[in-house]
Amino acid sequence: MPSAESLPTKKTWQITWKFPSYRNRVFIGIATLSIILYMLPYFFQRIENRTGILLNDWLLDSIPAYNVSVPIFIIIWSMVLLIFIRIIKDPEIFITFLWAYILVSLSRLITISLIPLNPPIGLIPLADPLSNSFYGAKFITKDLFYSGHTATQFLMFLCLKQKSDKIMALVATICIGILLLIQHVHYTIDVISAPIFTYLLWLVSKKISNF
Repeated sequence: MPSAESLPTKKTWQITWKFPSYRNRVFIGIATLSIILYMLPYFFQRIENRTGILLNDWLLDSIPAYNVSVPIFIIIWSMVLLIFIRIIKDPEIFITFLWAYILVSLSRLITISLIPLNPPIGLIPLADPLSNSFYGAKFITKDLFYSGHTATQFLMFLCLKQKSDKIMALVATICIGILLLIQHVHYTIDVISAPIFTYLLWLVSKKISNF
């Protein structure tokens, strides 16, 4: 199959869509993701009602808590816009990101279920009306290990191809991780672990999305 970079945008999608294996992976992926997104509010409401462990995080304890919701919102949705633009031009980015995001989402459901944590002391609710719409009516504080915001930014870094895009995504990942700690939304271990889980699941997604 010709590389996506060597073909005009319209032709790239036209040619790729002719592959039944690609179409099947897209349809199955979208259906799977839809089910996950439907389940999320119920899952988060359940874990919010349980009692967890309060971690002793010396780094987080040394950082004064500030509300940095606005820069977090700007960074996250600017990167979402960027990868959406790249997806329009490159179906390979789309299928890899789709399946990697599914695996990251499923793995977070597992890790959050297995590791019940209480929110860090000083947590300031994150004001993001777009992201929070997936959590249900109540603000969720116990979706902690591991950080979904950090994982998503790092996943964009892995999936994007242009050097300038990857640099922006890596900087965004670092900034989001730091800002989440400043707002005390996550423990340090939540943020540090996110890229590790994401990288391993991205490798798996590349095998799944190979058509």
